[in-house]
Amino acid sequence: EPDAMACADWFADGRRKALLAQAGVGTIDQALLAVLPTRYFGLRLYALSRKVLLVDEAHDYDAYMQAEMERLLTFHAMLGGSAIMMTATLPTEMRARFVRAFQQGASRRDPPDLPDAYPQFTMIGGTAQSSPVAPVAATVRRVAVRRLATLDDALDVIATQSARGAACAFVRNSVDEAIASVEALRARGVEAMLHHARFALWDRLANEDRVIATFGKAADARTRRGQVIVGTQVLEQSLDICFDVMVTDLAPMGALIQRAGRLWRHQRDRPVPVPGPLLHVLSPDPDDVADEHWARDLLGQGWYVYSVDLQWRTAKALFAAGQIDAPDGLRALIAAVDGTHAPDVPPALSEAEGNRLGEMFAKGALANQNLLKAKHGYSDAEQVLSDETFPTRLAPEHMTLLLARRDAEGALVPYAPIGEDGDIARAWALSEVGLARHRWGEKEVDQEAPEIAAVRKGWKTWQEATHAVCPVAEDGAITDRVYYDEGNGLVIRQETNSVTNGT
Repeated sequence: EPDAMACADWFADGRRKALLAQAGVGTIDQALLAVLPTRYFGLRLYALSRKVLLVDEAHDYDAYMQAEMERLLTFHAMLGGSAIMMTATLPTEMRARFVRAFQQGASRRDPPDLPDAYPQFTMIGGTAQSSPVAPVAATVRRVAVRRLATLDDALDVIATQSARGAACAFVRNSVDEAIASVEALRARGVEAMLHHARFALWDRLANEDRVIATFGKAADARTRRGQVIVGTQVLEQSLDICFDVMVTDLAPMGALIQRAGRLWRHQRDRPVPVPGPLLHVLSPDPDDVADEHWARDLLGQGWYVYSVDLQWRTAKALFAAGQIDAPDGLRALIAAVDGTHAPDVPPALSEAEGNRLGEMFAKGALANQNLLKAKHGYSDAEQVLSDETFPTRLAPEHMTLLLARRDAEGALVPYAPIGEDGDIARAWALSEVGLARHRWGEKEVDQEAPEIAAVRKGWKTWQEATHAVCPVAEDGAITDRVYYDEGNGLVIRQETNSVTNGT
């Protein structure tokens, strides 16, 4: 049908086969498995070689994933493939590494000439060439920056500006802080949406629809007037949304530039209740660093998400500049954090920086140990590992919780409704929510209980190790410390409420 999508069952029944379709969309992990010694890596490489590999947000990798991406580009070039890497905040050194990796696969050795124009288009064919690109007029703008010293200041900005009719966003670095901030705003009489990754997929998709309807390009002035959303990093990428006022936790420069990109994004032809785009950044003073816990009290759990030395360099450069000047000033801001001439951190943060660099080198070494070597051919296949458990990224180990509810007869059924087609497997997939394993106790929910064992019947070994069925009571309780509801997502009660820290 003209307005419908369909795919053959053969493509739909396995992740490896899907890469053989004429076009595919997925997480980068499915491509990275092609350069790890997992089963069917040859099939993955063959499937990708027949495509143009298009990678979005190409800057957003740690040392382990960057090494994987470089090796994938090498293999892809060897097999005659083409690739497009897209990002707005790519550090110069990372760009050079991607270029060298592709050149290696294409058997080119000429040193690339890569100037630092911004925006810039770099093409690696017979040679490597970079050209400055004229920016789209709508992306040329200047966003002022203001530091907020306390969480109360941040909440005051949201409460005051939303009362004046501004569409407001508060971007926190952690889910726990986002939930706490919504509760704090509601205690002040400010109604706010909440959007983060710890919702069941069924609710997360509904949330995305609501966010786009309220803050998207097609939203009218009446719909967005005075609306408030609190969210995490899910607000800074992919969603085409726009806010009149934004408050954000301090984060590395690339993340803050991405977040600022959602400020006055579609404001050209609509009235705005504030005089100009202003990014409010919740941050301690970069000139007052007493110890390595410089930002912990203020940012709460969000302080642990990013390296403190990168956060300090970001604060130092951003508040000194006083603005984000796009596009002319972006390269300098990025280089001040990730460049080879970035300033030294204060002595109190030198150990933290050393730990980050050591971890970075360790991740890179581990990646090189795990990755396939082009010159070895298929000999690496002697130690083939499971692609369900072999890591494409070195993130903390996660659990997948399958939320369940009870039907009228008391039997466990998926949290998400079962469609008219009766596809219960799809309903279970829409009922999944992820959680770091260290926050989920081994005996949180007894998986041997008869009703849960019935749901788990037929599971594979890797599913049993990484998935847990979690019945949700009428009041949202899963255990005495974990509960779920469609408004807040998965909530883990803590002894202290970090939203009060630093106020």
